[in-house]
Amino acid sequence: MDETLREILDLQKCWTADNTEAMRRRGVLIRRTLAEHLREHTAALAEELKVPETDVGVEGRDGTGRKTEIPWTRVHLPARSPSATTGWYLVYLFSAAGDRVYLSLNQGTTRWTGSAFASRGHGEIAKRVEWARPLLKERLSERDDLVEFIDLRSVKSKLGDGYEAGNVVAVEYERSALPPESVLIEDLLFMAGLLSEVHRGEDTADHIPGDTAVEVLEAEEAAARTAGRRRSGTGQGRRMSAAERKALEDHSVGRATAHFEAEGWSVEDVGAKEPYDLLLTRGDERLHVEVKGTTSEGAQVILTRAEVEKQREFAPHNALVVVHSIELDRTVSPPEAKGGVLHCTSPWEIREQHLKVVSYVYHHPDLS
Repeated sequence: MDETLREILDLQKCWTADNTEAMRRRGVLIRRTLAEHLREHTAALAEELKVPETDVGVEGRDGTGRKTEIPWTRVHLPARSPSATTGWYLVYLFSAAGDRVYLSLNQGTTRWTGSAFASRGHGEIAKRVEWARPLLKERLSERDDLVEFIDLRSVKSKLGDGYEAGNVVAVEYERSALPPESVLIEDLLFMAGLLSEVHRGEDTADHIPGDTAVEVLEAEEAAARTAGRRRSGTGQGRRMSAAERKALEDHSVGRATAHFEAEGWSVEDVGAKEPYDLLLTRGDERLHVEVKGTTSEGAQVILTRAEVEKQREFAPHNALVVVHSIELDRTVSPPEAKGGVLHCTSPWEIREQHLKVVSYVYHHPDLS
């Protein structure tokens, strides 16, 4: 395996986007030879990843048609990372200069919105890296030779920047000091253990920075089911139970109530009978408030048609309160919500460019 890595690095110095003899050879090494080396250790990888052996995937890519400057071969769980643009995985990344290769715990640069894939910005990717690293703190204390920053020395391709930004932690191998295969496999299995920790964090997190809010995903998916659509794409994180939704709602309404009472308003909870949550009075003033609670950063919330129409009628005597970044304690029954950051917009003008249609009701002219 060390000889394969060395030959790929040597061929990096001959890189061209054209399908030359050197690039054809590089493609064979990336897509077949290195991938086969890794597949020989599928059983051990599965043990570290805590999945059946058949759930482990290995693939390599060096460009379709035009050859990429930064080729890669990765180990992944297809159910969690069906393509290199989604999910978390381990990947061998070869520098453009051919002087080093990294075994990186990395991530895809797109996210599933419920209906399509959208690109992540570098700021969003950085937040996900910051989320993942604390999950690995205990295991990382076993090693002092891993790097948080990788340098692929990409000149022509922007993909190198994305790989560098997405790196959580990596093992760096210099071409002049490649270790023997036994050490390479030992490192691979250690990194597989780190990937398993990230997957476990995904399964238990209320929200991962940069991911679409779970309530938005659920609304998108429910609309697709109602319309009879076969959905593609990938799921993301856990879904909310009815008890968890109620905990979020009660907590956010309670936070909003305390906020407005501190400002001298009399607050009435009208959510059970009106298409908004709170009716506020203060002397001759009246304010109609919609409250949303979420474990996400609050950039997106779900509104019903009735909520939008009513708030447009009430404006400018209206408000939107979003309590975001709420924590859910699922160790108790029923679950409890705590914390969060309250953001109030008042008056609340609902503009069309800020609304995204989830589904339509179509009145068929021939059947109506």
